[in-house]
Amino acid sequence: MLTGIYSIMLSTAGRAHAALLFSGILFGANYWIAKGLMPAFMQPMQIIFYRGLITVLLFYFFSLFSGNQKIEKGDMAKLALCGLLGVAVNQVFFFTGLNYTSPVDTALIHAGSPLMVLGFSAWVNKEKAGYMKIAGILLGGTGAIMLVLQGYSGSAGSNHLLGNLLIFINILAYSLYLVLVKPLMQKYNAITVLKWVFAFGFLMVLPFSITEAHTVNWSTFTLNAWISIVYIIVGTTFLTYLLTTFSLRTLSAGTAGYYIYMQPFIASFIGIIFYDEKITLIKVSAAVVVFAGVFMVLRPEVKKGAGKGLKAIP
Repeated sequence: MLTGIYSIMLSTAGRAHAALLFSGILFGANYWIAKGLMPAFMQPMQIIFYRGLITVLLFYFFSLFSGNQKIEKGDMAKLALCGLLGVAVNQVFFFTGLNYTSPVDTALIHAGSPLMVLGFSAWVNKEKAGYMKIAGILLGGTGAIMLVLQGYSGSAGSNHLLGNLLIFINILAYSLYLVLVKPLMQKYNAITVLKWVFAFGFLMVLPFSITEAHTVNWSTFTLNAWISIVYIIVGTTFLTYLLTTFSLRTLSAGTAGYYIYMQPFIASFIGIIFYDEKITLIKVSAAVVVFAGVFMVLRPEVKKGAGKGLKAIP
């Protein structure tokens, strides 16, 4: 049995799943860590500026050792679009939304990402979706909307609802990014793709963030605040994007999206243990609806690939 587990982990698919697992854990903790920085130490656009700047420098540094791949002229526009969706829109709406809503609400809304990925995959790749998949996507979308709208009755009122809506746009952009970046990942190495994606994304947010970036009061930063900003930049930006992009060379965008389901459980666990977070009935009900939708979408694939082991996972 141990030999079988070891051989799976050594396989390409095994390493890709391990990368997604670790990435999911990093993302799950990030909701609370990022929330702890705002607004006491930094505003959303300040985090986005420094996160983007340092990440671009990191990817350009590592690209010096990964080979100089020439990007085809037609792919530059695709990389720019990925930068818009995966960095600019994704991060601006994520941090601004998280500033208004709770980490658990954010993680639960993010649970709808796999359904969005499947929907975008069908649209972009012109794939036919059966009745079961369509019903599952609609059901999961209903659950996600329930999670967004329940914020209206939350403690922060309309601001909470605004935060949930911004998070919903954030995960829409990231889901489409996962679909669009996969063909590029199969053509170029991960460092090359992410170097250009973050360069384009950073240039897009630069005009809106550079003014606020100069107003950070670094003298007020505690040790925990410094650890948090390093975690956000190195852990949940550089490492998670690299791990996810690495996994997309082997696995489908839909499979990468499934690992987002870890995040609500990790975020809820941290919230209950360390922050006295209350999990309401509406949140649980909406999450069940989302998960039921995913089950309906995945059920035909599970039956089709039954008995074929890890390699049957798309």
